[in-house]
Amino acid sequence: MNQSANRNDFRKLFTAALIIGAILASLNLTNAQEVLFRQVADKKTDTHVEVTSLFSDPSIGGYHPVRVFISNGQLVKHTIHLNFQSFTNSGGSLSTSSSYSFGIKPGEVASYDILVPLTAQNGNNYYEQFKVSLSGTMGNNGHNDTISFGAHHPCVLLSDKLHAPNASALASEVATRSSGHHKYSGTSGYFSSRFSPTQLPDDWRAYSGFDSILMTSNDWMSVPPGPRNAIISWMRLGGQIIIYADSSSNPTALGLPSDASFGEYLIKNISGDRLDPKPTVDLVYKRTIKTRITAATKDFNTSWPLQNLLNTKDFNSILFILILIIFGIIVGPVNLFVFAKSGRRHRLFITTPIISIVTSLLLIVLIILQDGFGGEGKRLVLMEVRPDENQNAAFIHQEQFSRTGVMTSPSFTIEESALFVPVPLRASRWSRFTDSTSSGNYDIQPTGGKLYAAGSWFQSRSEQGQLISAVVPTRGRIELGKQDGSIVSNFDFPIKTLLYLDDKGQWHRVENLTKGKSSKLISIDPTMIQPILNDLNLKFTERNKAFFKKVQDRKGHYIAITEDAPGIDTHSSIDWDTTTIITGPIVR
Repeated sequence: MNQSANRNDFRKLFTAALIIGAILASLNLTNAQEVLFRQVADKKTDTHVEVTSLFSDPSIGGYHPVRVFISNGQLVKHTIHLNFQSFTNSGGSLSTSSSYSFGIKPGEVASYDILVPLTAQNGNNYYEQFKVSLSGTMGNNGHNDTISFGAHHPCVLLSDKLHAPNASALASEVATRSSGHHKYSGTSGYFSSRFSPTQLPDDWRAYSGFDSILMTSNDWMSVPPGPRNAIISWMRLGGQIIIYADSSSNPTALGLPSDASFGEYLIKNISGDRLDPKPTVDLVYKRTIKTRITAATKDFNTSWPLQNLLNTKDFNSILFILILIIFGIIVGPVNLFVFAKSGRRHRLFITTPIISIVTSLLLIVLIILQDGFGGEGKRLVLMEVRPDENQNAAFIHQEQFSRTGVMTSPSFTIEESALFVPVPLRASRWSRFTDSTSSGNYDIQPTGGKLYAAGSWFQSRSEQGQLISAVVPTRGRIELGKQDGSIVSNFDFPIKTLLYLDDKGQWHRVENLTKGKSSKLISIDPTMIQPILNDLNLKFTERNKAFFKKVQDRKGHYIAITEDAPGIDTHSSIDWDTTTIITGPIVR
């Protein structure tokens, strides 16, 4: 009786769980989402796992948001493992791997949203394969996707409502402009991935591989608060939002911020749901800011200002050649005629390995003495700090270049929620990733808001460059002081120089601003500002330079320069020298 009652209780519990599961599963059946696979472990109890892409297609680089739905109607616990791999065979063999494991108790249903990192790119054409494989107690399954973009093509997200009536015309418009832009081999034109507004991820990194998002005002208003905040964070980092609405819509009514920081939003009138293909494609193809993937693959392989700050490292080849010549003499004639002369040739089996080991150890010692452990690097940070509109966040773009000696560990952790991308450098003896040499495993595992990285990011005796974008919570701000014409900083680090453009268009300057100390604003002639701004612009690569130019002359905002801000830390063995340029509104 007790066993029968337990089974009945279990059936009731599982029936309730299935009802909840059906609601959750229905969220996976929207048009914009692509079911990668559905693995059924037991038909009678509907025990299964379903893996779904929240966007119809992955971007080139960035992250791909995936939803995992698991239903366990059996009396045993199930464990599943998902292994993802993103790689390119176009001009090399770059890859990025990540893995996730889930356990589910008997009678439970659950849904998980995960971010899958996509591989780095180089060259003029961008090609990506995206694979997922399932293993564990529910069986084995998998999926493979391929996407290829022509050079300079932006990655676009288009809402379901706009995609259905416009996708074909937009793809045809793209095809007339250039070739090589398609989802699958043989496809002549491709404009965008698509999404469902009610099923968007709430992590800004999910959108980090895209340049533009297009939707209607009704779409935007139906986006839940979490995903909407994530999209606004992505926009502040440089993304473009285009909202099609009637003439009565305005930014305030749509809940858009008054200032888009490094990005932009556009509100375009529309009647019905039909878009004019040519101007629509122009909006995303003719932005003054480079596409994310073009900037990452083209801005660093000629003359990178940050790389030029580190002196060129010479390789002391003469010393190593001398050692190898001496080794050849000792292991050859000396070994044969002195250490193991006639009648004692059997000693060669002892002396030859000893000579080789000693020489190898000597070479290792010389390498360590010449290059040392760890390395040195330069970082340049462009940071927009927004204490307004209850954001209390810093929106960060970081360029970094480093040169390493002997690295004892390839793995490291980034504590912040970030997009971390290797960039191809100009060819040299030390560069391992260029536009002509592209191989390596740039593995990233996003977990708990952090990034665990391993593989080819920081190789021994090499030069490497990376781009980092991040959104970091902060209470840092610059406030107007209680006395007229003064300001106060509550940043934890000193600021070397601060420039402030007031509401009347007058520039002011402050030197050596420290935390909590009121400093007097000194008015300066506008002609003195431009040389300073020009000098700052020269420090950045093209995309970040465009971001800085966009925000450098906003009234009521400041530009602060410091060499004491921490930056986004990556490998702890690198000794970093950091310059940070901060912008944002003055708090009144």
